[in-house]
Amino acid sequence: MLNQGAVMIFTGVCGALVVMAVAYYAYWTVLLIMGVLAWLKSQFILQLLIGFVFVVSGLIINFTQLLTCVLWPVDKQLYRRINTRLSYSLWSQLVMLLEWWSGTDCTLYTDQATVDKFGTEHVIIILNHNFEVDFLCGWTMCERYGVLGSSKVLAKHELLKVPLIGWTWYFLEIVFCKRRWEEDRETVFSGLNRLRDYPECMWFLLYCEGTRFTEKKHQISMEVAESKGLPKLKYHLLPRTKGFTTTLQCLKGTVKAVYDVTLNFKDKQNPTLLGIINGKKYKADMSVRRFSVEEIPDDEKECADWLHKLYQEKDALQEHYEKEGTYPGPTIIPKRRVWTLLNFLFWATLLLSPLISFAWDVFVSGSPLLIIGFMIFLIFVTEVKKTGSSYGNVEAKKQN
Repeated sequence: MLNQGAVMIFTGVCGALVVMAVAYYAYWTVLLIMGVLAWLKSQFILQLLIGFVFVVSGLIINFTQLLTCVLWPVDKQLYRRINTRLSYSLWSQLVMLLEWWSGTDCTLYTDQATVDKFGTEHVIIILNHNFEVDFLCGWTMCERYGVLGSSKVLAKHELLKVPLIGWTWYFLEIVFCKRRWEEDRETVFSGLNRLRDYPECMWFLLYCEGTRFTEKKHQISMEVAESKGLPKLKYHLLPRTKGFTTTLQCLKGTVKAVYDVTLNFKDKQNPTLLGIINGKKYKADMSVRRFSVEEIPDDEKECADWLHKLYQEKDALQEHYEKEGTYPGPTIIPKRRVWTLLNFLFWATLLLSPLISFAWDVFVSGSPLLIIGFMIFLIFVTEVKKTGSSYGNVEAKKQN
C-alpha cells in the first residue's frame, strides 16, 4: 500500500511538472511570437507594401467605378449597389489596419435596444472631432454593422480632387461643399435630396464642429460662443448648426434617427495614423445615444438650439470620462468581422504575387549584379523611415 501511494504521489508530481513545463514553454512561445509580430509591424518595407496594395487596388477600384457610370441612366439603384461594394473593398483595408494590424479595441456604451437598430435604418451620426483617427473608429462601427460601403459624409470640396479618397466619394454621391453657404446652398440641397431614395442603409456622418479640436481653435470658438451668449464648452468646439439643420431637413422622411456618438480613448491615449501603421494597440470607448427624428424640432432655430444643447450634454459626458475613465451606462463590445482581413488578403495576393515572383527570380538567377541591386533597394527603402523628418510627429519623438 505504501509503495502504491508513493507511486501515485510520484506520478502526480511528474504530471504537475509536465503541465507546468508545457505552460511555461507555451507562455514564452506566445511572448516570442508577439515580439516577432510587433517587430514585423514596425518594419518600413512591410508598411510600404501595405501602402502599395491600398494605392494600386484603389486605382483599380476607381477605374471600375468609372466604368459603372454607364449604368446610371439605365438602373440607378444597381449602380449604387455596385459602388457601395466597390467602396467597401477600399475603405475596409483601412479598417483592417485598425482592427487586425493594430488590434485596437472598440467598446460601445449604449443599450441593447439601440444596438438592435444598427444597420437597419438610415441615420445621421454626430461625432466629436478630437482625434486623428476618429473617422477610422467611426468606420469600424460602420463595418461591424454592415454599412461601411454606404456611409456618407459632408466633405470639403478640395477632397474631390484627391485620388482614391475624393474619386471614390464622387462615385458614392458624397456631398462636397466649399463652406461658403451662398455658393453651397444649391449643391448641398440637390445632393442631399438625391440621397432620399438610396437603396442601402445609410449612416450619414457629421462633424458639426467643422474641424478637429485644438486648444487654439477652442479659445477662438469660445470667444464666439461668448459673443453669441451661448454656454461655453470645455471639450468641444462650438457646433456649426447649418450643416446639421440642412441635412436633417433634406433627409427628413428618409432618416429615422440621429445617433450622438462621443469618442474617447483609455489612459488618455492620443492615437495617430502612424501609431496604427506601426501596430500600436489603442482602446477606444464610444458613447452612443439614439434620438428619433420626431424628438427633434422642425423649426430651424429650435433645431439649432437642440444641437447646442446636445453638445452641452456631450461635454458633460467627456467630463464624466475624464473623472471616471468610462462613460455611464451598459457596455457592448461588437465582434470584429473577418471580411476586412479577407478583402485585404485578396488584394495583397493579387498585387504582391508578381513582386514576390520577381524577387524570387532575382535570387535564383544567380546574377550578382541583380542580387546586389535588389538588396540596395531594400536597404534604401528601409533607411527612408530613419532619415525622414519627424517634425511635429509625436510617435517619432517618443521613439527618439
